[in-house]
Amino acid sequence: MTSPAAFAATAALLAEPPRAAMLQALLSGEALTAGELARVAGIGAPAASTHLARLVEGGLVAVHPQGRHRYHRLASEEVAAAIETLGGLAAAVAPPRRWPHGEGFRAARLCYDHLAGRLGVALQAGLTARGWLAPAPGGWAATAAGEAGLAALGVDLPAARTARRFACDCMDWSERRPHLAGGLGRELAACCLRRHWVTRLPGTREGDPLARRRLGVTPEGARRLHEALGVAA
Repeated sequence: MTSPAAFAATAALLAEPPRAAMLQALLSGEALTAGELARVAGIGAPAASTHLARLVEGGLVAVHPQGRHRYHRLASEEVAAAIETLGGLAAAVAPPRRWPHGEGFRAARLCYDHLAGRLGVALQAGLTARGWLAPAPGGWAATAAGEAGLAALGVDLPAARTARRFACDCMDWSERRPHLAGGLGRELAACCLRRHWVTRLPGTREGDPLARRRLGVTPEGARRLHEALGVAA
């Protein structure tokens, strides 16, 4: 069990709005520079560097130098899941009000490297309803039918099995139901993007920390996902 002091120290990293905005932006799964994250957070470069140093020191963000640039990512899938879950908790305890982020963001988005929103929840429901996934210790396992069906869709199952967890639940922020994470969630999202069944949407305004996570389902994607998994996108 984490000590109260360690728990409080990690929670404090999320307590500053600029850092929260940066972490929300990094849930897109992209690696972003300090300058990009400064614009998202609406702060100057020196302040952004200070905030990022705190996040790196606290183990929430990892840095990848490349040439003259330093790119920032969330440190792990566990960090991403915790941020998504905290978003759901914040929405649950806040006073009731109209959903503020637009129905498009609720319909389909990225949660780090996997699909979220109504699309992500529906995909997980479709996989389990068709018997392609079965409960396993710590998450889910692919059945024989699932192996065949996912391979036919073009999902890279060997790559999915290289992840620390093959398939597991991630509680969806907006829908309060789980969507699929783990290696299978990552490869399913990669397949949908590669085949242009879903596409990244442009941001609606400068500095929107959620902009890079927005997805749209293409007509071909809606058709294929409905045929394969009964998903109404």
